[in-house]
Amino acid sequence: MNDRTPQEDTPTPRSLALAGGIAALVASAVLVVAVLPAEFGIDPLGTGRALGLLALGNAEESPLERRDALHATDSAEFVLEPFQSLEYKYHLAEDATLIYSWDASSALVFDMHADPEGLDGEEFVESFEQATDTRRSGTYHAPFTGIHGWFWENRSFEVVTLRIEAAGFFDASVIFRDGGTFDRVPEPALE
Repeated sequence: MNDRTPQEDTPTPRSLALAGGIAALVASAVLVVAVLPAEFGIDPLGTGRALGLLALGNAEESPLERRDALHATDSAEFVLEPFQSLEYKYHLAEDATLIYSWDASSALVFDMHADPEGLDGEEFVESFEQATDTRRSGTYHAPFTGIHGWFWENRSFEVVTLRIEAAGFFDASVIFRDGGTFDRVPEPALE
């Protein structure tokens, strides 16, 4: 049997005020400790940095990436005689994007690599992919400023035609062939 009267179960104004005050304190603490750093990048207590929440507050909302320079486009076609090679690279600044597609009439040995600007020698060259194939396409983000591109070699007894198309934030391309170096300046996509 229950000895309580309905009036004993009703909270008093004092207990309601105390519960409301505690809830307000907890909400304020959560606001300062977590919400402000995660949502707005404001970290008055340093807890956002300690908990790794500042990165959330500083995250970019947009998938757009702005560039000051106009993008350029380039297309080229090369003929590789048996056992002939060619190197074709683009000058890209650090973090610049290159969208590329190349295809060959027969399999070529290739090496996609980059040379950092201002550093000479094989020890500074960074290779990203070495294989034998007839095509590749994709997106490349330059890890450093320099020339970035491909070395192709025809190891067959047939003549191979190679076509490349690219678009991105490059300002020049360079061809290494037949013991010489040839620079090309592509046209901007928009004038």
